[in-house]
Amino acid sequence: MPGLLRGIARTAVVAGTATAVSNRVSRRQAGRWQRKADEQDSQAYYEQQQQPQYAPAPVAAEPAPDPMAVKLEQLKQLGELKSQGVLSEQEFQQQKARILG
Repeated sequence: MPGLLRGIARTAVVAGTATAVSNRVSRRQAGRWQRKADEQDSQAYYEQQQQPQYAPAPVAAEPAPDPMAVKLEQLKQLGELKSQGVLSEQEFQQQKARILG
């Protein structure tokens, strides 16, 4: 029986040592991969910071609308409100005078 126990103990020691070595190798490899990824990230950040930053091109301003076209549009909307019954004749005349005057 002592020979059997010695064989089991030896197998347990060998298996435990193999597991410990395997875990250490895995951790070391993961550390290497993490350092490599960190270096790549920092290099990409550095390159991004080195690129010149330009202000966006100014957007061309839209031309001012024609004042007569604006008045005509307002009168058109005012006429639609009157035809829908929202404005009375008196309110319509007041607003029309305000737009034209």
